Amino acid sequence: MRSRSTRPAPSRTRAHRRGAAPAAALVALVLLPLLAGCGIRTTSVPVDAGPAPSRVSCAPPKAAADPDPDTVSRQVYLVCSMQLAPVSRSVPVRDVGNVRTSVSSQATALIRQLEQSPRSAESQAGFSTAVPATTEIAARHGGDPANALRLNQELDDLPSFALAQIVCTLTADSGIAPDGTVLLGGQSPGDPLRTYTCTSDLRTRPDAGDDAGTLVRQP
Repeated sequence: MRSRSTRPAPSRTRAHRRGAAPAAALVALVLLPLLAGCGIRTTSVPVDAGPAPSRVSCAPPKAAADPDPDTVSRQVYLVCSMQLAPVSRSVPVRDVGNVRTSVSSQATALIRQLEQSPRSAESQAGFSTAVPATTEIAARHGGDPANALRLNQELDDLPSFALAQIVCTLTADSGIAPDGTVLLGGQSPGDPLRTYTCTSDLRTRPDAGDDAGTLVRQP
C-alpha cells in the first residue's frame, strides 16, 4: 500500500514573516501620530504655505524739483516696516516777528504733515502714519521754559509710534530744536515736561517711544 503523502509544514522563516507583517503595521499606526506630534512631516506631498510675504522698499520718494517759493523742504518721519524713516515734504513758510510764535507755527505745520495720509508714492513704498488727525500744538503753561511745546493731549495717550514720529520730526528741524532735543508735554495741568531726542533706538524701535523721554523737574 502506498503511503499517504502529506504537505510539508511551512518553514519557520515563512511563518515568522507572516506574523511580523501585522506587527509592523501596528507599530507604524502607533508611531504616525507620535511623529506628527514631534513636528516631523509624515508625507512627501508638498505643503502649500501660501504666498511669500510682500516686501516694501521704504525708499523715500524724490522731492519736487521746483518747490513752491512760499514753502521750505523739511523732513518728516513716517512709519515703514515697523521703523521710522524720513521723507521730504514742502512746508509753508510763515513770516512772523515773534520767535516763540514762529517755533509754534512751524511745529504746527510739521505735525499737520504727519497727520496727512501718505502721498501715493509714499504709500507704494510702504510708508504710513500713526499720528491722530486731532493732534495740535497747545498753549504753554505758566512757568514753562521758552522752548517748551505742549500738545493738546497727554503724551501717554498718544500711540507710541505717533510720539516717536513727532519727536523725530520736530528734532530734525534746526529752527525748533537747534540742539537736537525737544521739550514736550501734554495740555493737562500738572502734566510734566520731558526732553526727547531722536535716537537710533527710537527710529528702529518706535514702540519704545513711551519710555524715550527724560523727565524735566520744574520749580
